[in-house]
Amino acid sequence: MTTPYPFTALVGQADLQLSLLLNAVSPAIGGVLVRGEKGTAKSTAVRALTALLPGVEVVPGCRFSCAPAAPDPACPDGPHEGAGAVESRPARMVELPVGASEDRLVGALDIERALSEGVKAFEPGLLADAHRGVLYVDEVNLLHDHLVDLLLDAAAMGASYVEREGVSVRHASRFLLVGTMNPEEGELRPQLLDRFGLTVEVAASRETDERVEVVRRRLAYDDDPEGFAARWADDERKLRERIAAARELLPRVRLGDAALRQIAATCAAFEVDGMRADLVMARTATAMAAWAGRTEVESADVRQAALLALPHRRRRAPFDAPGLDEDKLDQTLEENSGQDEGGPDPEGPDDNGPDDDGPDGGPEGGGLPSQGAPQDDAPHEGAPHEPFLPEQTDRSVPETPSPGQPEPDPQAPAAAHQPTAPSGEPFKARTLTVPGLGEGAAGRRSRARTAHGRTTGARRPQGALGRLHLAATVQAAAPYQHARGRRGSGLVVRRDDLREAVREGREGNLVLFVVDASGSMAARQRMSAVKGAVLSLLLDAYQRRDKVGMVTFRRGEAEVVLPPTSSVDAAAARLESLPTGGRTPLAAGLLRAREVLRVERLRDPARRPLLVTVTDGRATGGAEPLVRARQAARLLAADGAASVVVDCEAGHVRLGLARELAAELGGSAVTLDELRADAVTELVRRTTDSHNSRAAQQAAGQAGRAA
Repeated sequence: MTTPYPFTALVGQADLQLSLLLNAVSPAIGGVLVRGEKGTAKSTAVRALTALLPGVEVVPGCRFSCAPAAPDPACPDGPHEGAGAVESRPARMVELPVGASEDRLVGALDIERALSEGVKAFEPGLLADAHRGVLYVDEVNLLHDHLVDLLLDAAAMGASYVEREGVSVRHASRFLLVGTMNPEEGELRPQLLDRFGLTVEVAASRETDERVEVVRRRLAYDDDPEGFAARWADDERKLRERIAAARELLPRVRLGDAALRQIAATCAAFEVDGMRADLVMARTATAMAAWAGRTEVESADVRQAALLALPHRRRRAPFDAPGLDEDKLDQTLEENSGQDEGGPDPEGPDDNGPDDDGPDGGPEGGGLPSQGAPQDDAPHEGAPHEPFLPEQTDRSVPETPSPGQPEPDPQAPAAAHQPTAPSGEPFKARTLTVPGLGEGAAGRRSRARTAHGRTTGARRPQGALGRLHLAATVQAAAPYQHARGRRGSGLVVRRDDLREAVREGREGNLVLFVVDASGSMAARQRMSAVKGAVLSLLLDAYQRRDKVGMVTFRRGEAEVVLPPTSSVDAAAARLESLPTGGRTPLAAGLLRAREVLRVERLRDPARRPLLVTVTDGRATGGAEPLVRARQAARLLAADGAASVVVDCEAGHVRLGLARELAAELGGSAVTLDELRADAVTELVRRTTDSHNSRAAQQAAGQAGRAA
């Protein structure tokens, strides 16, 4: 077994370490979502924490890790009453891979044995393996939404339920949930973000000395893992003891009315939805006090709880950056500060924890070593210590570019200062879909055969049996009951009789935007409207779990400004900084889009593309630009790409070039006004009113003739 990297040897990850430790003290907080760029020791920190957790006592042979003192009465391996034997083992860290199936997560029922033998044959999943340990989900934002829902439901209820065609199994599933994600690869839906107790932003340090120390320690660990861990063993032991002491102290921590009022006022001031934020802040502040060795929650605990529990809950729109206005937070805490009856005065935000009465009894509560020690060639004993509390860093909404947006280069030529039009106000866009029936990843756009959705038919299983179609199975087995010697009420079922359900739901698509940024679109008001329309479609793609990409064409060339990605935020950032001007190389834009789709078809053949071309249909530059544009459109149509052209032509005299382009692409054309969902609703209403009016006139005419 590989020796884990010591938790106390991590450098520059104070907030991440603190959030993990608080959840280790109080798992009721609800887990941690770690957001950050790749290569920032997210998974290393989680594995290191698992080694610090106390061991667990389990009933021998129980696949669900029941505690001998309080076994789960509904345990599928039970009952365990009177079991005298006890088995001790370390706490587990279970990893949920991105490509896991639902059965792998929650467990699988053998429906074939249930029908033919009448027994519940249940194979535990990862939720059972993680019980009383840590469940680690890397790239949680890339999991299918229904898996994330199942995962968070189990974390909230402390139990997992598996139901298949009337056969159900329940077992306990309580774990410390840690999810990591890279925002550049796409965001979680707000409903799922809210289910994580705490969130932490991590990034690589920009300080040279700190980066040097990170590399030095990692190289030392890679050269001699056991020796490196031994140098940090004393700190690891002290931290392990401190976790145990904080767990023991937690039930005695008092959350006074003054602290509770600060929590409620803070959540109200930042306009968070629902009451989950208040509960998470209360649990986090209580765990903070226990971690510091106190039995009273102070203002500093509430402040730190807000910094960890609220940033991901205050996002008011999909493209808002997570963050918290610390000045507003301090003002809210100060306005609602007060002395609890019989309690100490709350400390201000500058309080860094207890003076000398922490669980370790050391001079500063026995925290982690300072970031500069130990050196690889120096003895570790006697290294200075500091309380393990977060540095007071600014977590306000950053003014840096959004994920995926390149930072401006001060040395860049005039291209960096080209005129850009601001985006217009976004609106609810009409739903654009890909025709036919796909088989891509689960989403919310186009029709597809999926594992979830309405049942549309049945088929023989292809491999392991998925969702049983009970009626079709009974129908297949019924004609052979006499020949099989059926006696009594039971149904004799053979494997050949089994039928699985064919379900139809929705899939996510690749929405590739081809945006005309040429001079013909450069009128400021017009380009603002175009950007607003594209932004509206991006919001729609965000809600429907699509991948998006963007190709722009102007000044004689086409450019892939955003390769296909799940990060709609990155696409919005590129759109906002999009310059305009120059000629209109429409053919180049279409051909570049065709190449992008070709590459993506090789990478993900099941994900069907939707090409959205935003243009007025004009083409300039080179010989016969319109002819070449139509030829490129016909090539895309031959590839089978579904297309929609957003006609941006304005003015009293219109050439209809965009609609001609849509015909060549084999798709449809909509104007900017028709792109609005309310415009479609209004059109349906007018059509209905007109139809009803004609029907009434016809009825009146018939009545008159009859009279």
